[in-house]
Amino acid sequence: MLIAVVVVILVAMAFNYTNGFHDAANAIATSVSTRALTPRAALALAAVGNLLGSFLGAKVAATVGSGIIGLKPGPEGLLVVFAALIGAIAWNLTTWYFGLPSSSSHALIGGMVGAALAAGSIVYWAGVVDKVVIPMVISPVVGLVAGYFVMLAIYWIFRKKNPGKLNRGFRWAQSCSAAGMAFGHGMQDAAKTMGIVVLALQVGGFHTGNDIPIWVFFVSAAVLSAGTYAGGWRIMRTLGRKVIELGPPQGFAAEVTASVILYVAAIGFGAPISTTHTITSAIMGVGATKRVSAVRWGVAGNIVMAWVLTFPAAGAVAALAYVVAGLVT
Repeated sequence: MLIAVVVVILVAMAFNYTNGFHDAANAIATSVSTRALTPRAALALAAVGNLLGSFLGAKVAATVGSGIIGLKPGPEGLLVVFAALIGAIAWNLTTWYFGLPSSSSHALIGGMVGAALAAGSIVYWAGVVDKVVIPMVISPVVGLVAGYFVMLAIYWIFRKKNPGKLNRGFRWAQSCSAAGMAFGHGMQDAAKTMGIVVLALQVGGFHTGNDIPIWVFFVSAAVLSAGTYAGGWRIMRTLGRKVIELGPPQGFAAEVTASVILYVAAIGFGAPISTTHTITSAIMGVGATKRVSAVRWGVAGNIVMAWVLTFPAAGAVAALAYVVAGLVT
């Protein structure tokens, strides 16, 4: 059983690593596209922010570890966790290849639900709806609307300022907003991996309760940070350039908006929302203050399509992985 648990934890870390380079764009795309930070400096900042933010993600970890599916201890439960991770990794790599900023969070949860259904295990549908589906719908809407009004406020407050000096000031400010975004990403995404590791330990009989062993904090955060530093250039180009051309004030507004939403969701509700959905919708909202046509809605439509497909696609792959792994073992 110990070997099986170790294998599942290693696969969880593989998912965590793909999460890092897949979602690195969430924290740094706007800062790099506006030249507020160099790519490597932005990646290093994101890695540190992810590491620190993970220590405040216990509520999100508890939701993922115990609020989505119910598993009986033993090899069968570990197989479900393994298949869920395979589904999430497969979707992460597919969307990364095409440069689409989809949600690693929803890929993981979709994988958990798909594998659990294939195994005939319990799915806590009330938890899925309350903690996943509703926040999945609400957070992009809030990001879109809040981004729009935050940008309008910035336009009004600084309406008499010199544009050149204003851009320079907001480039400095973006260092702080990018750090805040990275911190929020750690609270959300490192926590989700911690939750799945705790679930594997529980099913394997090596842990009881929902508290997170300290080594899980450090290992999950370190692997996520390493993945973040590896970079996600395909997705970064989509978020930073293809949706809308961003200036430093727009980048700052989008990052501040998304960061606040991530903090409220993680600390207030323990809801595992998508950093990808949140920052992308905030960018769209900020861009719409120029004019609605400034947003490249065709690109945005492709992104939204990836969002819609994430949950069922990752779930289908996880279910298939469970069936295949069951035949092999």
